[in-house]
Amino acid sequence: MTQTSSSPVRVGLAGLGRSGWFNHAVTLHALGGKYQLAAVTDPNPNRCREAAGKFGARIHGDFDALLGDPDVELVVVATPNRLHCEQALLALARGRHVVVEKPMAGDESQADQMIEASQREKRILTVFQNQRYMPAFKKVEEVIASGKLGRIAQIRICVHSFGRRWDWQTLKEFNGGELNNTGPHFLDQALMLFGAAEPEVFCHLDRTLTSGDAEDHVKVILRAPGAPLVEVEISKAAAYPQNLWTVWGTQGGLTGTARELSWKYVDFSKMPARPVERQPTTDRSYNSETYTWQEEKWQEPKDSPSTQTLFYEDLYKTLRQGAPLVIQPGQIRRQMALIHQCHKICAD
Repeated sequence: MTQTSSSPVRVGLAGLGRSGWFNHAVTLHALGGKYQLAAVTDPNPNRCREAAGKFGARIHGDFDALLGDPDVELVVVATPNRLHCEQALLALARGRHVVVEKPMAGDESQADQMIEASQREKRILTVFQNQRYMPAFKKVEEVIASGKLGRIAQIRICVHSFGRRWDWQTLKEFNGGELNNTGPHFLDQALMLFGAAEPEVFCHLDRTLTSGDAEDHVKVILRAPGAPLVEVEISKAAAYPQNLWTVWGTQGGLTGTARELSWKYVDFSKMPARPVERQPTTDRSYNSETYTWQEEKWQEPKDSPSTQTLFYEDLYKTLRQGAPLVIQPGQIRRQMALIHQCHKICAD
C-alpha cells in the first residue's frame, strides 16, 4: 500500500453497532480528506451492506479476513468489550495501527500485552477516549489550572439518569455494566484531574433498575495525600440528577453541566487576616464576614466540533505528520487497573 504524508488513512472497521456506526463510520466518512473507510466486518450482513452502500467500503466475512485486506492501514476495534484485547493483538501482529473502543481491555494485564505488542510491532495503539475532548472538561481543567479556585479539595463528577436497560451491555459475560461501559469516559477525566499520585480507592457497585446481572449504579472515590478527593457517580437510579461537575476549592468553587459552567472565587489577599481567637465572641455569635465574589460563566460554543472529530483529527496528525499521540495507552492502562481494582473490591 502506497502512503504519502497527505494521503487518506485507509481504515478497516470491525463492528457496526451503535458506537461503530455513529462514533466511527460516520465520523471517518465526514473526514473524507483525511480518512477513507476502506473495509468493514460485522456479524450482521445487513449492517455490512449498509456500510458498503453509504461509504463504499468493502465487506469482509470476519475479522481475520479484514486483517487480510492489504489496503487496510488502521484497524478500528468497535466490537463487544470482551473482544477488544484479542482483536487488538491480532491487528497489531499483522502490522496495523489500532484504535480500540473503550474499555481498552479486561484488566491491566491485558492492557500490558497490548502496549507491549504495539511497541514490539512499532505500530500506533490508542483508545477511543473521545470524552477527553469534551469542551466542558477542557474548561474545568483550565479553571482549576488558573489557580482562581485555590487548592482543590474535592471534585465530584455525576453522570445521573433514571431508566431501565436490558441489552447485552447489561451482562457480565460481555464485560458489561456501567463501570465498563460509561465509567471509562469519566474515570479517564477523574484520573487526569486527580494527578499522578497512586490513589486509595473506594468503590460501591449496585444493581438497581437493570435487567442484566451487571451493575448500573457506581460510586468510586479516589484519595491520596496532596491530591484532591475525587468522586465519580454513575447511576441509572437518579430520579433527581445532580450537576455533572462540582468542584470545591479553598478560594471558591465551580458547578455545571456538559453545556454550561459557573464558577466564583474570592481574593483573600484583599481581606483582613483572620488569626484564631481563643476568646469567645462578645455577642455569642458565630464568626462572619462579607465576601466579594468574582463570578464567571461559560457556555459550550454552538459550533464546537464533535469529540469524535477532534479525536480523529489528532490521530491523523500522529499518523501522517508525526505529532505526539494524544491518548496514550499507558494512561488508559492506569484506568484499567482502577476498574479491575473496583471489581475486586466489590467481589470481596
